[in-house]
This record gives sequence, structure tokens and C-alpha cells, in this order.
Amino acid sequence: MKQLEELVQTPLPTRYGDFLLHYYRSSIDDKEHLALVKGDVAGKSNIPVRIHSECFTGDVLGSVRCDCGEQLAMSMQMINEAKAGVLIYLRQEGRGIGLLKKLQAYNLQDQGMDTVDANIQLGHLADEREYDVAALILKNLRVKSIELITNNPKKINALEKLGIEVAMRIPIIAPTHQHNLSYLKTKAKKMAHMLFEGKL
Repeated sequence: MKQLEELVQTPLPTRYGDFLLHYYRSSIDDKEHLALVKGDVAGKSNIPVRIHSECFTGDVLGSVRCDCGEQLAMSMQMINEAKAGVLIYLRQEGRGIGLLKKLQAYNLQDQGMDTVDANIQLGHLADEREYDVAALILKNLRVKSIELITNNPKKINALEKLGIEVAMRIPIIAPTHQHNLSYLKTKAKKMAHMLFEGKL
């Protein structure tokens, strides 16, 4: 089996605009992944790209414990307004530890741990996500260079090591509130996410 196989494309009208949905299967992790594509991106440079890791609680249920659902919506809107772009939806829930472990980590956070310490307590790394599949998808779509919608410098470094040219970073800052502030501060302090411009 190929490392990445595209199985279907279908038009997908959404509340944020019209996209072409690409469905992929990867032998790297034996999972299915998606790409929402706006406009003609093949052979193009400086294409806005969001690489979004699955968050069932935030993306589907509207949880406000994190900023994932808001970032997903903001990214789709940004890409639609740009008239061209790609949103890659990777099936690596809970920063790669899976939904069960993420929910267990929530309980540990409610007992006083932060999101990083909770993952470590459960026997995982703070972030176990990989971006090999995302790089393969971008190469499949023949995108020459990207403007990455992210606050995570490690994601930029990982993609560049995989041969993706990241021309620039586009910040994506969701609103802070009582339910996500501690989570966001931990991402900034312990995971180097660029969220607060040095003001914590």
C-alpha cells in the first residue's frame, strides 16, 4: 500500500464557503485524513494552510476547554476569504494520545494538573503529533509553498524538515475566557505557542 492514497473528492458547501473535500488513507498510521481545498492550489506559492488535528470535544461538541473548535472555524473562514487555501484535518486526537486518554487528562486537569503534566502522568509526551501525512497531502496537492496558519513553531519546524517550504506564519488567536485561559497559558509557557506576545 502507498504511504498516502486518495480515495475520493467531493464538493462540500459549508457555512464558511464552498470547498473540495479530499479523502485520504495513509499506511503510515493506518488512518483516514481529510483536506478541504479552496480554489486552485496546484503549482501555486504562498498558499494559506491550516493543519488541524482532530478534537472531537472542541470541533464537534463545542467544548470551551480548548481553542480547537474556534481555530477550526476561524481557519475555514480565513481560507475562504483568501479564495485559495487548504485545511488538512489530521486524525490525531488529543495531541496524538487519543480520545480516551484526553478525557482522562481532563479529569487530571480538574484535579489541578495542567495539560502537559496530565499527559505525562498518563505515560505520554506533552505532544505526540506527527506531520508526515500532512506533508504528503501537500505534495499530493502540488502546493509549492505555504503560509501556515498556526501559533506553534514546532509545527513549522516539523514541516520544513519534511520538505515543505513555509513562506510565513499566519497567527490564529481565539478569544480567551475562564474555561480556556489556564490551558492557553500552559501552551504558551511549556509548549512555546505564540499566543500572548510575551504577556502572560
